[in-house]
Amino acid sequence: MKLTDNVLRSFRVAKVFRENSDKINCFDFSSNGETIISSSDDDSLVLYDCQEGKPKRTLYSKKYGVDLIRYTHAANTVVYSSNKIDDTIRYLSLHDNKYIRYFPGHNKRVTSLSMSPVDDTFISGSLDKTIRLWDLRSPNCQGLMHLQGKPVCSFDPEGLIFAAGINSEMVKLYDLRSFDKGPFATFKLQYDRTCEWTGLKFSNDGKLILLSTNGGALSTPNS
Repeated sequence: MKLTDNVLRSFRVAKVFRENSDKINCFDFSSNGETIISSSDDDSLVLYDCQEGKPKRTLYSKKYGVDLIRYTHAANTVVYSSNKIDDTIRYLSLHDNKYIRYFPGHNKRVTSLSMSPVDDTFISGSLDKTIRLWDLRSPNCQGLMHLQGKPVCSFDPEGLIFAAGINSEMVKLYDLRSFDKGPFATFKLQYDRTCEWTGLKFSNDGKLILLSTNGGALSTPNS
């Protein structure tokens, strides 16, 4: 199905799920598209079966809380940021509800979490004004960037570059292999004081970037 403007306008709500007792923070599709996982301020992680259209399983992170969540390349593991105790990122096996690894480093709330589309690398951005590069196989940070403001970040579809939206006013593009040399492109956007950027995503062809906000606007600078 081609997602034209008319097709999108024809969409209607097909089903409503009310499994959560508090605000839903995030959700993510598995790479095979068969399941969705959500995170909520009620400390729950809810798995949904996309084919049957119903909840499949509920797990809890009562001790650490759960904020942003992302599937890894395996459909039975996720990484998620915490909103209790500390700001460590946790790598969880959904199969047996056990932690595989912790990724400590951020000392303020994590605002972005993005898995590489090609390998076990992921990046995170935080209110501590840093972006960190990680590998699922090691608890140690693989790369660290200090920025001038709050970042949102994401990998491109080929996993070769990543974008960082900084302080809700500029987007910088970095080559993953040489990010320590600085951005190879910068886009300055008009700063809207009525809202802040909350997320950043590339289009499937890597030519566009979508910026979500906590206001009533979406922005799409060309990449």
